[in-house]
Amino acid sequence: MSEAAGRALSRALSRAPFGARLAQAMGERGPLCVGIDPHPGLLERWELADDVDGVRRFSLAVVDAVADLAAALKPQVALYERHGAAGLAVLEEVLAASAAAGVLSIADAKRGDIGSTMAAYADAWLGDRSPLAADAVTLSPYLGFESLRPALDLAAVTGRGVFVLALTSNPEGASVQHTGGAHSVAKGVCEAAAAENARYAEEVLGSVGLVVGATVGDAVGRLGLDLASMGGPILAPGLGAQGASGAQLRSTFGDAYSRVLGTSSRDILAGGPSRAGLRERAERTLAELS
Repeated sequence: MSEAAGRALSRALSRAPFGARLAQAMGERGPLCVGIDPHPGLLERWELADDVDGVRRFSLAVVDAVADLAAALKPQVALYERHGAAGLAVLEEVLAASAAAGVLSIADAKRGDIGSTMAAYADAWLGDRSPLAADAVTLSPYLGFESLRPALDLAAVTGRGVFVLALTSNPEGASVQHTGGAHSVAKGVCEAAAAENARYAEEVLGSVGLVVGATVGDAVGRLGLDLASMGGPILAPGLGAQGASGAQLRSTFGDAYSRVLGTSSRDILAGGPSRAGLRERAERTLAELS
């Protein structure tokens, strides 16, 4: 083993599992995740150019403003990829800045593939030697939950986490996720995540989470998802601009609400470029969740 690989292994062995670190962060700061989405419309609103420099200034300003208020930050990977290699270099900076600020990062990459390709995605987003490695990554299970095995196993080794798409709020999602009635696809994903979290049984929170939209309404109950017993965290995007409120989240998730990481992007980001404006919106959202 090389000296660099040895250092990476040592870091991984000393790192607490993601679920344990997230539970601590949520307990200390509250259940807020702030999405970092350098969308062209938001860049324009901030009077920034839609280029690499604009994306960098936007993203690092968000980290600086809200890192101490959020349990996690969630950069949207596609909005960096659209700027090519230089955009991904900015994403590396954002992930490094988040780590330096002491806040967890979730790369919203929604990766999903098979075999060696999935192993490569796992190395990119969860491997200790990758500059793109975040504390957790979002994954798509629609080539079969077991196709995610390389990421699930690598996350367990490196102390990182995954959030698997289960029940999203976009209208198109229902055509796949709701199929099967009492044995819906979404329910199968939830059950598979619960089985994975058995390896984290001694932790307060497992490291295999689910993505469940904040605006899915009664679908959780109607499809029979047992989120309270799933064992891991629930990433719930859709607060604010997409219409969900803290009260709606409590109604939607019921007994599982203590596991919910409420996610707001555009509603908080619209408070910029003022640092005070970003913080005011983040604090308001956090109060609503708490």
